Amino acid sequence: MTTPLAPGAVLCDIDGVIRFFDHREVDRLEAAAGLAAGTTFGLAFAEELGRRLVRGELSRPEWTAEIAGALAPGLPDGRAEALAAAFTGAPVRADGEVVELLRRAKRRVPVLLVTNATLWPEEDLAALGLADLAEGVVNSARVGAAKPDPAIYRVAAERAGVTERQCLFVDDSATNVTAAGRLGMAAVHFREPADLARALAPLWG
Repeated sequence: MTTPLAPGAVLCDIDGVIRFFDHREVDRLEAAAGLAAGTTFGLAFAEELGRRLVRGELSRPEWTAEIAGALAPGLPDGRAEALAAAFTGAPVRADGEVVELLRRAKRRVPVLLVTNATLWPEEDLAALGLADLAEGVVNSARVGAAKPDPAIYRVAAERAGVTERQCLFVDDSATNVTAAGRLGMAAVHFREPADLARALAPLWG
């Protein structure tokens, strides 16, 4: 059996791999307002609003206002504003096992975070104590391309100083993983930390 080659760089998604949101307060407010669970999420990332967000066209206050406006019909007494603020300000946590694996990998090869994100992921990472987790963040809101657009993967590989075929790409989205594989990257569909550990094993020899 052929032993997998060690990657020359690790490109890792943020949300759903490293960072996870606590939406319990959002769930509570939705239930109190008689809304179906997930209503706020659906509106926050509705097609056009979601595109504007990951293209870097919205600040956090602007995004919150847009969500509140979409929720407002039928929600009296400032409930829409409270729900929108709870969503965009939801607490976050980092997966400690994933963080440790990436820190260990960074001692061997460049690690970059590749994300379809807002204008403020660096701020959020710093709040989690993860400002130094990677060499940098390749953010759709700043580079003008969002996964699964091949352009964002190419930008990430270039910043890592390697070819696409030398990259290990990790994401919780099967669509994004498939796109990376088409470029020749070793692409891993993340479901649990063990997936990342297996993919990084060649780095440890």
